[in-house]
Amino acid sequence: MLGKGGAYFKPRYIKVFGKNVSIDDYPTLIGAPDAYIQFTSWNIGDNKGVINIGKYCLITPGVRIMAAERIEIGDACMIAHGAYLSDADWHGIYDRAEPVGKTKPIVLKDNVWIGDSAIICKGVTIGKNSIIGAGAVVTKDVPENSIYAGNPAKLVKKLDDVSFNTRADFFENPKQLAHDFDMLDRYTLGKNSFLNWIKSIFIPDDSH
Repeated sequence: MLGKGGAYFKPRYIKVFGKNVSIDDYPTLIGAPDAYIQFTSWNIGDNKGVINIGKYCLITPGVRIMAAERIEIGDACMIAHGAYLSDADWHGIYDRAEPVGKTKPIVLKDNVWIGDSAIICKGVTIGKNSIIGAGAVVTKDVPENSIYAGNPAKLVKKLDDVSFNTRADFFENPKQLAHDFDMLDRYTLGKNSFLNWIKSIFIPDDSH
C-alpha cells in the first residue's frame, strides 16, 4: 500500500516480495539498475511478516528490508545505499533447513538516519533522531539523539536535544515544493534546444 505524493526514481528497480508492505505519504524511493531496493515480507506458515514505513521517508539504492515478523519505520527516516534491515535469522541455528528461524521486531523511531551499508539486526529499536554510521552492525537498542558506529555498533556521540529540521519540514508545503522543483527544472533546462540535444548525441561533451 502506497500513500500519496511519492517520488519514485527508476521504479522498475524497486521490488516488493510478499504482502503487508505499506509506505505512508510523501516517500522518496530511488532505485538503480545495479542496486535494487527490495522489500520482503515472509507470509508462509505461522510467519506473517509486516513492513510499515512512515511519512516523508527516503530510501536509496540497494536498501533491503526483510520481515518475517514486523519492521516499523517512523516518519522522516533516511536509509542510505546498501543498508540491510532484517528481523529474522532466516535459518535455524541447529537445524539449517528450518525456515526463518528466530524473529524479533525492528523499530526505527522518527527521524532516524541509517548510514551506507549499515546492518540493523533483529530485535533492535533505534531511538528518535539517532544516526547509524556507515558500515555499522547494530545488534542492540540505540537510545534517541545518539550517533552509533562500528561492528558491533557503539556510542560515538550524544546529539544535543534540539529542534531538528527533518524531511517532514521539507514537505510541509507540498504544492510550494512542487512549484520550486518545477522552477529549478526550468532554470536548469532553460538553454536546452532540439539542436543542442542532437548535438549532444553525436558530439558529447566530456568536459564535465
